Amino acid sequence: MKRNRAESMDNLASMVEGHRERLREKFLRSGLSGFHDYEVIELLLTLATPRRDCKGPAKAALQHFKTLQGVLEAHPAELSAIPGIGPKNLFGIKLIKAVADRYLLKAIIHKDPISNSRSLFEYLYHTLRDKSRESFKVFFLDAKNRVIAAETLFEGTLTASQVYPREVVASALNQRAAALIFAHNHPSGDPAPSTEDFAVTRQLMFACRVMGIAVHDHIIIGDNRYFSFADEGHIEKMRREYEQQVCSR
Repeated sequence: MKRNRAESMDNLASMVEGHRERLREKFLRSGLSGFHDYEVIELLLTLATPRRDCKGPAKAALQHFKTLQGVLEAHPAELSAIPGIGPKNLFGIKLIKAVADRYLLKAIIHKDPISNSRSLFEYLYHTLRDKSRESFKVFFLDAKNRVIAAETLFEGTLTASQVYPREVVASALNQRAAALIFAHNHPSGDPAPSTEDFAVTRQLMFACRVMGIAVHDHIIIGDNRYFSFADEGHIEKMRREYEQQVCSR
């Protein structure tokens, strides 16, 4: 009986390894074209899961988090709670997310985000679009409008009382930035700005202007859509408001 059990285990392991090898060959042959989202997750799980079928956990993760992006963005504790996925099995999923984030960030560092807006939006969509909470990022630019760095400064519901201008200005001075671009996401998927979004943008812009730091834009990321305060003329309008206030003193 022990021998039969051992043979069954060996056969199962061979089937699992054969399935994995077919997934790898499929990827090397044509990339992710033709892959279902659960197969992408399954392939990532295999990086840290030896000799175990990962198809079931991959499908369970996708069902729970709804989308591939949702799985990649999931908190490690939540992802570990999926049957068949534990702390060690997260390696592949979290590694690929971190690598993608760094790759897209490197694509915009030391480049002009206005003339290279596609890379900027690709980075924002990848890092912000599927977050379940609002996340506020700041891009720091030098005097030639090249990105020096990007930093997430605030997380949670974006209100004027929770976004602190002094922290934004302090970070800008620390980076020796000449200008800034703000960005945050709307988990609802609708990028239309709220009353609070306008208030926060005006508050930050005025605080930065006092310190001689320009604000070029505030971008809100939704579900495959975005809203640009600059494109809609609001940044220029706020700039004129600030200048009028200064002149009236």
